[in-house]
Amino acid sequence: MTRDEILGIAALASIDEMFSWRSPSAKQYRDRRGQLSDDELIDLMLAEPRLIRRPILIVGKKVLFGFNAEEYRKVISGK
Repeated sequence: MTRDEILGIAALASIDEMFSWRSPSAKQYRDRRGQLSDDELIDLMLAEPRLIRRPILIVGKKVLFGFNAEEYRKVISGK
C-alpha cells in the first residue's frame, strides 16, 4: 500500500482506526497511542504493512477495517 492509498482511505476514516493496534507488531507502539502523529503512524504502516488493519472494505464513503460478517452485510445491503 502506498502513502497516497493510505491518505485516500484516511479521508473516510482516521489513521488511528486504520492502524492495527492489536497486532503483535504494534506491541512496542501501544503505550504511545494518542501521542504518535498521523504521519508517524503512516510511516510505521509503510515500513511494516502488518500494522495496517485488514481486510479493508470500502463501499461508497463507508470504510470498515477488520472482518465482521454482520457489519459487512449491513454495508453491502445499504442498511
